[in-house]
Amino acid sequence: MSETPHPDIPPAARHAADRHDVLRVLGARVNNLRNVNVDLPKRRLTVFTGVSGSGKSSLVFGTIAAESQRLINETYSAFVQGFMPSLARPDVDVLDGLTTAIIVDQERMGANPRSTVGTATDANALLRILFSRLGVPHIGPPNAFSFNVPSVSGAGSVTVERGEGKAQAKQVTYTRLGGMCPRCEGLGSVTAFDLGALYDESKSLSGGALSVPGYSMDGWYGRIFRGSGFFDPDKPLRDYTEQERHDLLYREPTKIKVDGINVTYEGLIPKLQKSMLAKDVEAMQPHVRTFVERAVTFTTCPDCEGTRLTPEARSSRIGGVSIADACRMEITDLAGWVCTLDEPGVAPLLANLRRTLDSFVEIGLGYLSLERPTGTLSGGESQRTKMIRHLGSALTDVTYVFDEPSIGLHPHDIGQMNGLLRRLRDKGNTVLVVEHKPEMIAIADHVVDLGPRAGSEGGEIVYQGSLEGLRASGTLTGRHLDDRASLKPRLRDARGALEVRGARTNNLKNVDVDIPLGVLVVVTGVAGSGKSSLIHGSVSGRDGVVTIDQGALRGSRRSNPATTTGLLDHVRKAFAKANGVKPALFSANSEGACPTCNGAGVVVTDLGMLAGVSAPCEDCDGKGFQPEVLAYRLGGRDISEVMAMSVAQAREFFSGGEARTPAAVTILGRLMDVGLGYLRLGQPLTTLSGGERQRLKLAAHLGEKGGIYVLDEPTTGLHLADVGQLLGLLDLLVDAGKSVIVIEHHQAVMAHADWIIDVGPGAGRGGGQVVFQGPPAELVRSRATLTGEHLAAYVGD
Repeated sequence: MSETPHPDIPPAARHAADRHDVLRVLGARVNNLRNVNVDLPKRRLTVFTGVSGSGKSSLVFGTIAAESQRLINETYSAFVQGFMPSLARPDVDVLDGLTTAIIVDQERMGANPRSTVGTATDANALLRILFSRLGVPHIGPPNAFSFNVPSVSGAGSVTVERGEGKAQAKQVTYTRLGGMCPRCEGLGSVTAFDLGALYDESKSLSGGALSVPGYSMDGWYGRIFRGSGFFDPDKPLRDYTEQERHDLLYREPTKIKVDGINVTYEGLIPKLQKSMLAKDVEAMQPHVRTFVERAVTFTTCPDCEGTRLTPEARSSRIGGVSIADACRMEITDLAGWVCTLDEPGVAPLLANLRRTLDSFVEIGLGYLSLERPTGTLSGGESQRTKMIRHLGSALTDVTYVFDEPSIGLHPHDIGQMNGLLRRLRDKGNTVLVVEHKPEMIAIADHVVDLGPRAGSEGGEIVYQGSLEGLRASGTLTGRHLDDRASLKPRLRDARGALEVRGARTNNLKNVDVDIPLGVLVVVTGVAGSGKSSLIHGSVSGRDGVVTIDQGALRGSRRSNPATTTGLLDHVRKAFAKANGVKPALFSANSEGACPTCNGAGVVVTDLGMLAGVSAPCEDCDGKGFQPEVLAYRLGGRDISEVMAMSVAQAREFFSGGEARTPAAVTILGRLMDVGLGYLRLGQPLTTLSGGERQRLKLAAHLGEKGGIYVLDEPTTGLHLADVGQLLGLLDLLVDAGKSVIVIEHHQAVMAHADWIIDVGPGAGRGGGQVVFQGPPAELVRSRATLTGEHLAAYVGD
């Protein structure tokens, strides 16, 4: 292949080191890729597009980025590698011209309640140093301003050697001042337990008094309670003495021996505080989250007033501003305050802090505050927050890999994101972007389109070249690139309204709004305007409301579409009924699992610091089931053959004959409705793309009972050709008598709405108001808001 010519240097004059201008991939076979060969220009912006599930992520993340990270890990010593995750080499023949890859994905940031926007971007660290230098009164080093560092003090006797044979005993005291509020331990909130939600005092422990998830008397906790000797497990809790009740609920960690095993007994409430309340409520499993919301009350810490800091840390000020005040400001205001500081002694520190805060504003996150917990950020906000540390980086010739950076962005904000991507490229970096939005594809220097379809029908490069060539290529992306939705000629009539009065969640300013029922309502506005605060804060918690949020659909290799949607339960029962045996036999995670591979279908050989090697299990031929289980049949098929079917094939199989299972057909129909007819029932969740997971999650929730559906950015991960299918699904829900409320930025969804509620006019403090409500045509005519301007341009009005 010919080398890519350098734009400025004549070929004859170029140094040999300057000729490595291509990132070359030959024979990529990760997931559904079919021996993909591609040459990507370095120091350019390349956009990868194609339908959801076509193989974009497999090529960019699973092949290029994964091999780059693996090679970097191999540069460390064997000792260090032993502490790092083992990465297998991707299934690819040749990868040449790789550089260090930095991945900025769409995963939400960690939900540790101690993690904030400030701690995640090091802005807090810079502020702590600043206040330790300039704060009045001076209270100590940077740790004195950290809500993650407790104050420690001690006193005792030490022996000091003074010359040969001489020693002197001295009394010493030790004090380390930390910034952690001692009452809330730096969390900013205190908890109170509703004891009635923890146990039924009319029952004994043995009789099932505890109602805490995971605390069954049949398990390990039951053995500890019985063997502790602190109380009678067979006595009703209402008859406990004060000491017994204290031991059950509040006893400090105590070493005991149970069945000859040394264990630590701890009261129920401190145990729950450590196990359940150590992470953000939003990140908990649904059943645990339900329990916590029912049993635990979170209130602002009265000692620190939610700042997480000690009185000493809050007393030290710079120009009348404490570090708590600074962290509570909107970042735009904080950047302005930092610019007013003129202290030559800390000039480099101030310059670094200004650069970090300015990056927030440039990237469209100036409305956040540094105290904002990272677990409350949306997927788009998380991704842009991760970008902060890279924007001012001095590194060049790095490969930046972005996964749909347009997620969560209003059309008005996409221009800013495009500018940031260009900045990274212009510094001499290679920028690889997986994206569906035409506005972001338009800035590409090089476009790679994968397809032609999804799953087994994809995995090929159907086009690579310029944007103009893509338009003329005839591929699915090329045909839909210039699609524009038109406003609906006829709108549905509302059947009543859902009233919201005095909404003040986050930045909302006492909002009153009536949300029409029985129609398709789209809530929009710039990022950070208060859309999610309005709907999730005032609508989602009501009876009869089914909420499908942006949270990632998580699962291990053992999770698949059948387990996620509940389909497997109906399949197992159908097999059990047809063969007169237990349903548990037909689960690879239960009694029917192959004992050699434990139902995984593969056997993994641990090679220590090297990547483990997996191979199909020879005993079950990779099927995951015992041979005896595979002898049972339903409609002439065994359970492994059914799990290997596609959704479309399974729907036909369970629609009639001996295998007829109406409940299974209903679930499979939902999967077909969201465009996942090509997925295999047993396909591991780890092999699905972001768009496929989004639609699988949607299909799983569609079976929930409720009259109102709330969908938060359902177009995430969807190709232009898939958006039309989503709109058809939303129409089906409304026509079936449901009310559908969609939080969305995609103009095609706005144009298809019966009613639009536009929140703004800006972000953060500049938003929080309903600036428009009415039919889309009226918004387009008035162009009174940013949304109206972009929607009018989109529909060509």
